[in-house]
Amino acid sequence: MPEDNLNLKDIKPALCRYISEAQLMLDPVVVPDEKVIHDVRVLMKKSRASIKLLKTQIDEESFNKEYLTFREVGRIMCTWRENSVHRKLIKDLKKRFPELFSRLKDNEKINLLLGKQQILNEPSPEMKDGLVKIIGLLHKSGFRLRFRSMNNLDQKLITGELEKTFDNVSSCFLKARNYNKKVNLHEFRKKTKDFLYQLTFFRSLDPKAIKSLEKRIEALGQNLGKYNDYAVLITSLGYTYPSGENNSAIDELIVIIKQEQDRYLLKVWPSAFRIFRPGKKLANLPGFKVPVINPIV
Repeated sequence: MPEDNLNLKDIKPALCRYISEAQLMLDPVVVPDEKVIHDVRVLMKKSRASIKLLKTQIDEESFNKEYLTFREVGRIMCTWRENSVHRKLIKDLKKRFPELFSRLKDNEKINLLLGKQQILNEPSPEMKDGLVKIIGLLHKSGFRLRFRSMNNLDQKLITGELEKTFDNVSSCFLKARNYNKKVNLHEFRKKTKDFLYQLTFFRSLDPKAIKSLEKRIEALGQNLGKYNDYAVLITSLGYTYPSGENNSAIDELIVIIKQEQDRYLLKVWPSAFRIFRPGKKLANLPGFKVPVINPIV
């Protein structure tokens, strides 16, 4: 990678745009729909990934303040998203396995997810408090960033942070591949998202190659995300093995969910190996390869 001639995309304008877009989507008196919740959470993930590229070039206090702000916004909205996702997954499973769900008709947690959702004209007090807090956090962060000088950033240091992210993803991949527990897969997914959103700033190096790499990593992240959605669903159903219930239907449902998870993991591993296999470095990836110059004879 020719580091002496980098022309990376500016990070500050992107960060300010992410925050501004999130602010425009939110209103403390309007219930955010599923798309708004998803989009704001993605913007916060992009913001966290972006600020990480600047970690060595801003003071620790400022970095922590912005990073923790973006994380807190995502945390507040997390349960709002999960309820919607769980409902969709259960409805899909019921449609595909009606006989099984007829045997689960007395399961309170499933009935709660399948129950008719009341359409709210305004946010609940708890949601309104969350929205007010989120809007306040974003306003303060946007103000701080707007007046923070980020001129003459060292682009080699930014590239070094991307290399660290790549190495972290590779390490998480190896751990998840050897011990595919949900906590390891979740961490692998989070680090993969960081790398994906940081790649945006490096497209100018080789737009075609890096956009192609982004598509592959995006698909990888989506499959890991679907695995994780099912993992969180199992937790929300309160299932543990052995279930201790006379009705074997809940055990059968969990096995079906596990099979869905297996299906997504089968898509993850080959692609993840090609990108993050042990011993591979960032410089080995398309778009980052150092050109080989043949010596003059």
